[in-house]
Amino acid sequence: MIGKGRAPTTQRRKIEVFTAGCPCCIEAMELIEFLAGNEHDVEIRDMHDPAVAAAARSYGIRRVPAVVIDGRLADFYAARDLDEVTLTQAIFC
Repeated sequence: MIGKGRAPTTQRRKIEVFTAGCPCCIEAMELIEFLAGNEHDVEIRDMHDPAVAAAARSYGIRRVPAVVIDGRLADFYAARDLDEVTLTQAIFC
């Protein structure tokens, strides 16, 4: 598994995690925080906040959890489950 032991990338990324607090959202938050470690800035965004919901709409988010990396919506689900490999590539590549 790739994570905190990985060599730092050349660019520090801003990672926003849009969540409603459900178990799937919590799993996604934990995975992203693990993968990002201290190398990237992770912000957890609560969809119950109207301003956050508006920001989510501007990114085209229609379901949660959703991850935005440097202003781009990341597609990290494969067959409806978290896809760690795809998410890792989105963060580190």
